[in-house]
Amino acid sequence: MIDKQQVIDLTNEWLADKEYFLVDVVISKDDKITVEIDHAEGVWIEDCADLSRHIESCLSRETEDYELEVGSAGLGQPFKVVQQYQNHIGLEVEVLTKDGRKLKGILKDANESDFTVTISKKEKPEGAKRPVLVEEDLQFTYDSIKYTKYIINFK
Repeated sequence: MIDKQQVIDLTNEWLADKEYFLVDVVISKDDKITVEIDHAEGVWIEDCADLSRHIESCLSRETEDYELEVGSAGLGQPFKVVQQYQNHIGLEVEVLTKDGRKLKGILKDANESDFTVTISKKEKPEGAKRPVLVEEDLQFTYDSIKYTKYIINFK
């Protein structure tokens, strides 16, 4: 079995002088290695190929047969690391809470412990005939949600 920490170390070695960051490393029981990286401005296929060659040059196929896939985290996929949240500040996201609420709003802030989303909701002020849109900041800890993902907008 391929050692996950070894793959993480090899990936971080390649990432050291680049603006990319590691999102995830998954190794299946049949030794399929999947490495996901991301970058604030997107991931280039040439860089995925370069990282793949770097990892392959350090692993021995004679010791362990494996399949290696290196790619980007993917648009529309749930965020897995804080850096993805930070890269999407100011953009529209969807949050599914563990209690089943699905919210859409603008990602306002993100740090190591939590993140804030600004949502718009209709409220009827006292004495008013019609509801008005008001903004509200909602703060979430990462363990209080099922997922957060970027909303692709074609407007």
